[in-house]
Amino acid sequence: MVLTIAAAIFVFGLLVLVHELGHFATAKFTGMRVDEFAIGFGPKLISFTHGETVYSLRAVPLGGFNDIAGMDPADNEAGERGYCSKPVGSRMIVILAGSVMNFILPIVLFFGIFFFAGVSTPNPEPVLGTILADKPAAEAGLREGDRVISLDGKAIGSWTAFVDGVKDNTGAPVTVVVERGNQTLTMVMTPAYDNNAKKAIVGVMSSVQTRHPGIVESAQLAVQKTVGIIVMMLSALYKILLELSGAELAGPLGVAQMAGEVAQMGFVPLLNFAAFLSLNLGIVNLFPIPALDGGHFAGLCVEAVRGKPMGPKAMEYMQKVGIALLLLLMVLATKNDIVRLFTGG
Repeated sequence: MVLTIAAAIFVFGLLVLVHELGHFATAKFTGMRVDEFAIGFGPKLISFTHGETVYSLRAVPLGGFNDIAGMDPADNEAGERGYCSKPVGSRMIVILAGSVMNFILPIVLFFGIFFFAGVSTPNPEPVLGTILADKPAAEAGLREGDRVISLDGKAIGSWTAFVDGVKDNTGAPVTVVVERGNQTLTMVMTPAYDNNAKKAIVGVMSSVQTRHPGIVESAQLAVQKTVGIIVMMLSALYKILLELSGAELAGPLGVAQMAGEVAQMGFVPLLNFAAFLSLNLGIVNLFPIPALDGGHFAGLCVEAVRGKPMGPKAMEYMQKVGIALLLLLMVLATKNDIVRLFTGG
């Protein structure tokens, strides 16, 4: 539980910090007045003032905000330094900067992982890698580095053969023979069947082979991996919209649970998870839904074409529709979180 909470705070905090820093830096750069830069919501835990800006850390680490003066044209006491007084182009830059930072962060994280930790590729041999705590493999006494010799008397010669030997198991005990150093050990493992994933879970990863690329190759690999994940996410999003299915949505509880599980594998997997989630946040924030950055950007595009902002009533209506859509998504995601929590999915 402690690890899950710590991992969730780290991941949420990092993503929010980077996202809001994008808005903050570009607002300052374009001459806007930022009254407060906050990480989290709710009561202030820590705050200090530097220059004209209050910097605060708040109690609920599920978001953040920049209080930029003049966001409401009817209440702009910042004059030329107010958001609404700046050119459309400047406002577009500020609105898009948060998501842009969410796309830059994974490149930085992947670069650091590749350059410092190396590039890991799965070992085709049936050698066990990370063993997750409180999972069937750990409970059976298996350890990292064990070489699987057989499953229920059937010889195992590759990692693929090991996976194939357990993935369809619905909860029946399996006799596992492993080689550990100079010893041959026999253990009994009972896989846990995941009804959502439609496969057995034993809580073990394959061992990996690692090489260390140089700076240039690490940067190239980081960009390639980031682009590949974006393409995969857009494809998955298209499928969700096409099927009108929200079964894969996860809310804060689901993300926190996943962060805790990934943290058990180590810090590098947690950084990979943070990078993946950052891209997810960047893409979702660009949806043309009022109340999201993409909705604000769409409104600015309309203003650029019309030569004047949208009317107050139209803006109010769009905001209400956007908030309603976001609340609907939050309810659906929370429902999925609760179902996964109580079904063990």
